[in-house]
Amino acid sequence: MFRQKFWLSLALTLPVVFWSEHIQELLGYDAPAFTGSEWIPPILGTAVFLYGGWAFLQGAWRELKSRLPGMMTLISLAITVAFVFSWVVELGLIEAEALWWELATLVTIMLLGHWIEMRSISQAQGALKELAKLLPDTATRVADDGEEEIGVDELRGGDVILVRPGESIAADGVIRKGRSDINEAMITGESRPVKKGEGDEVIAGTINGEGSLRIEVTGTGDETKLSGIMRLVADAQHSKSRAQHLADRAAQLLTGVAIVAAAITVVVWQLVGAAIDFSIVRMVTVLVIACPHALGLAVPLVVAISTTKGAQGGLLVRDRRGLEEARNLDTVIFDKTGTLTLGEFRVVEMAAKDSVSEDEALTIAAGVEAESEHPIARGIVKTAEDRGIEIPSAGGFRAITGKGVAASVAGTEYHIGGPALLKVEDAAVSTALQESAGRAADRGQAAIYLLRDGEALAVFAVADAIREESRVAVNALHERGVEVAMLTGDAQAVADAVAEELGIDTVFAEVLPEDKAAKVEELQMQGKKVAMVGDGVNDAPALATADIGIAIGAGTDVAVEAGHIVLVRSDPRDIPKIVTLSRATYRKMLQNLWWAAGYNIFAIPLAAGVLAAWGILLTPALGAVLMSASTVIVALNAQLLRRVEL
Repeated sequence: MFRQKFWLSLALTLPVVFWSEHIQELLGYDAPAFTGSEWIPPILGTAVFLYGGWAFLQGAWRELKSRLPGMMTLISLAITVAFVFSWVVELGLIEAEALWWELATLVTIMLLGHWIEMRSISQAQGALKELAKLLPDTATRVADDGEEEIGVDELRGGDVILVRPGESIAADGVIRKGRSDINEAMITGESRPVKKGEGDEVIAGTINGEGSLRIEVTGTGDETKLSGIMRLVADAQHSKSRAQHLADRAAQLLTGVAIVAAAITVVVWQLVGAAIDFSIVRMVTVLVIACPHALGLAVPLVVAISTTKGAQGGLLVRDRRGLEEARNLDTVIFDKTGTLTLGEFRVVEMAAKDSVSEDEALTIAAGVEAESEHPIARGIVKTAEDRGIEIPSAGGFRAITGKGVAASVAGTEYHIGGPALLKVEDAAVSTALQESAGRAADRGQAAIYLLRDGEALAVFAVADAIREESRVAVNALHERGVEVAMLTGDAQAVADAVAEELGIDTVFAEVLPEDKAAKVEELQMQGKKVAMVGDGVNDAPALATADIGIAIGAGTDVAVEAGHIVLVRSDPRDIPKIVTLSRATYRKMLQNLWWAAGYNIFAIPLAAGVLAAWGILLTPALGAVLMSASTVIVALNAQLLRRVEL
């Protein structure tokens, strides 16, 4: 709308300026004269006022109805005064110079400024539009009688869809057949494709790799994770932070200051004997140049850009205040299980006899444990798989009640179990293996032995494995001057072992679920600004108590609802990103607010004519240019937020 109004108003304004007597005198030319040519400025000027200025008059009416006068009120007051005054002059009611060219150029430049503003906001919200484009229009549904192409809106829960290589996934679902690498970068921020197989969940809008998949639909339309992300982004962009409320109050205050300053300007110039048209021009210039346009744009544009940038980086802002306060964080508390650790057993350390390599011992152990469903056994098998070890088949698998298991690999029988198995077997254990088992016990880890013919070949320390990403996250937070604490219900020895390995500053161990919130309050009472990171139901009270609650996106709905910020992917490395984005966002807000409000300290007196004695006077059009320039500067400065590396 502003673009269309600008171009037509510009076309109408050019003749107004060309046939203006003031411009002709200023530039020393004579415009062609013909019957009625003297009416070109007032007729076309009126057209510009009614057509181009109508958007501002409507905006002013809405502001006055809501009793919140602001930028539209000032603009409308300025152009209405210029319009009425010019017709009073044209009708011969007073002798002065009409302000048609000033009025027309003022409206046209204001339209240009608003067009630029709307483009900036539209670009800032572009990520939201891009998210909407991720979903395909159609899907291939697999039915009893074959395949059929249907619209995505026709999909229902329980349907099975075929997703060919390179296609976008049309709905949330579970893979029932096939394996492939899924590109989830547009949803989670994870740059590397994620391997997915039967039983794994997939997200609508992500892109299938080279494999063909059959997916059972679990969520469509508004129920998909993509729709949830879009809702959160939209809500966050429309929510107002404390800085926005400050900007709104400043804009209202500036509106009052501008109106008072404009009135004083007219009175003072009349008292010193200036012509009425000169006084009116000064008043209009003050109203225009003091318009809090840049102030109104300063914070919302930064909010829109930071929210979409966060979403692109896997950070969903549920509450703007959470992101705003993150810049002041002193301490981040991590829940241990599932956040700093995998929440699954893995072999975290091993030792083997000189005659057996570690990989060989792990291969045999995984083969023996392959048929066991015990969590520790699954941890040994998964460790071997993570290392790319081919697990051998075993025969004669049997459980040794309460002690361990036994099976044959390549014709040799092996036993696997804990210290109880050693006693039963009266097995020989080397000093090196005993020392390794002792270190595991000190850390609260399970020591599992691999035995052959009554001799221990290797010992595996099995525990909830630390995620490699956790180490990076803790180091990054320390670099930003933020302390790291850990909260867990595990034994003190287990917690201390994890804390020592990751370099965590404070440890709260053996904490009952109902006491987690109290630990958060304990740190807050020390004057610290605390963020809590969690993913479980028992984390929800602590998330709500913390100054900033950060919920792991893969966690429970309760935890997500309690958090101020949601991590789309379950990656602790995204936590430092929140601090970086918060600090960069605040910096841009502050810069924009200072510029948008501060330039008026010089602009209003200049517009009022304090330098008139030295021949320095601003026209309303030039005032509009300066005001628009300040708006453009604010918009460009906000766009620089896109360059911040998270």
